[in-house]
Amino acid sequence: MSLLVRVAERGDIANIAAWNVAMAWETEQKRIDPALLERGVSAVFDEPRRGFYLVAERDGVPVGCLLVTYEWSDWRCGDFWWIQSVYVVAEARRNGVFRYMYEAVEQRAREAKAVGLRLYVETENQRAQGTYAGLGMERCHYFMYEAML
Repeated sequence: MSLLVRVAERGDIANIAAWNVAMAWETEQKRIDPALLERGVSAVFDEPRRGFYLVAERDGVPVGCLLVTYEWSDWRCGDFWWIQSVYVVAEARRNGVFRYMYEAVEQRAREAKAVGLRLYVETENQRAQGTYAGLGMERCHYFMYEAML
């Protein structure tokens, strides 16, 4: 098996949007408007300050993606890189695809002098939590709050 992680291109937008629809349903049983989601994915390509996507390919076929966004930390005078919108197609799971994507993010973050990597995970998603801990990530002591506008 040949696995490659690359920066996403505009030609990946349809896959990324479809995978986000699938991920929202699988993790939260939420239905997301595909047209709105496609515009949201496209907006990352339109404004690089928002972040970037990585795509994993197995034997030349796209099998997963993730989004990296940035959060400025005045306490550390540097950016945290947030890993978001992680998805690996079912038939490619448990084969190291996420690990390869994570390692690619970590390398890029180190080169960019980011101060750390962060992500959030559903509280019930024990499998994902185990994966992240296995990569050396630690559970934070913060709760996340949200107010939709």
